[in-house]
Amino acid sequence: MAFFKDFKEFLFKKDIIMLATAVVIGAAFNKIVSSLVDDVIMPIIGIFTGGIDFSQKFFSLDGNNYESLDAAREAEAAVITYGNLLQAIIYFIIIAFFIFLVLRAYENMKKKEDVPAAPAPKGPTPEELLTEIRDELKRQNS
Repeated sequence: MAFFKDFKEFLFKKDIIMLATAVVIGAAFNKIVSSLVDDVIMPIIGIFTGGIDFSQKFFSLDGNNYESLDAAREAEAAVITYGNLLQAIIYFIIIAFFIFLVLRAYENMKKKEDVPAAPAPKGPTPEELLTEIRDELKRQNS
């Protein structure tokens, strides 16, 4: 029974709940970024590259030339789909950029929060203490 109690405590710790929430939000964020890349960014890149569809770029390892990636796959040829790698790199850069923006906004919000003023020190200031020590030394030497 102690095992299940420990497991229940583990599951309902604040850190685990926050991690689970972050995973769910991350999955939803991935769909947004995928749509942004597929539906917005890649068409713009396509304009600048003359309409090249990166997802169809590949090298055939058997030495034959195929009209398309689908034709190579139908022939069961081994292919390196470098276009998919390029698209994955673009996804990574965009996700990293958005995470950078979110973290930067978070840091700016933290800086803007009012930091409570430090309480005034009780007792004399260091200058007052030094003045008292100086005066006491003068008094003792006179």
